[in-house]
Amino acid sequence: MGLQYEEQFTIPFALTDVKQEIIISQFLSYCLGLSGRQSESLGRGDLDVFEHYGLVWVVTDYELNIFRLPTYNETVRIVTEAVSYNKFFCYRMFYVYDQVGNLLMDILSYFVLIDFKDRKVVPVPDDLIAPYQSEKVKKIQRAPRYHVLENPDSKDYRIRYFDIDMNGHVNNSKYLEWMYDALDYEFLLNHRPNHIQLKYVKEVSPGGMISSKVELHDGNSQHEIWSDGSVHAQAIIKWEKRDGQ
Repeated sequence: MGLQYEEQFTIPFALTDVKQEIIISQFLSYCLGLSGRQSESLGRGDLDVFEHYGLVWVVTDYELNIFRLPTYNETVRIVTEAVSYNKFFCYRMFYVYDQVGNLLMDILSYFVLIDFKDRKVVPVPDDLIAPYQSEKVKKIQRAPRYHVLENPDSKDYRIRYFDIDMNGHVNNSKYLEWMYDALDYEFLLNHRPNHIQLKYVKEVSPGGMISSKVELHDGNSQHEIWSDGSVHAQAIIKWEKRDGQ
């Protein structure tokens, strides 16, 4: 197990939706910021990693189990730890608790390191990871396979200036927003997610268009983000009906 780091966080208005529940895509961005603050406290912030190794961190996958979504003005406790790593992947957990200790969400994130110049994945240096006290393992975590969408609904979007982050590519939070937006408003009002599996395949660059494709089957939705003729992100979301729906 890795070295733990935690913060208290009160959910602001800007981070909630029409149901007064957190917007998951934006909450994931907040969690990344929290892990960044742990890294900075250990001398392994993004700037340190870039200056000393010429590398940058990239998220490749998320797995979320959602028992209850935090709501507006609720204070939660977020605990994170870099639990393990192997030759190419680092695995970090986030646990979100309410004020009486109930687990609301857990999030497993997969990270890789890429060379900033050629954008290729590189092996994880042991000395870079040492301060996190993470276990080195041989096993590679396997995400589930995604079947090919046969007859999806699709929405097209132009990539906007504010979709692009400081690395010059579409911010990770935008992919999940596009996926949600491909579903009907009434469906989103009457359902809540209890599990999300999200995979980033390729970065989306500035300019051009993306297509958000979705198919619904037996309470699950499967999503693809396409740009320039190829898949750039995929997700499987398991939904449950809200009480009284």
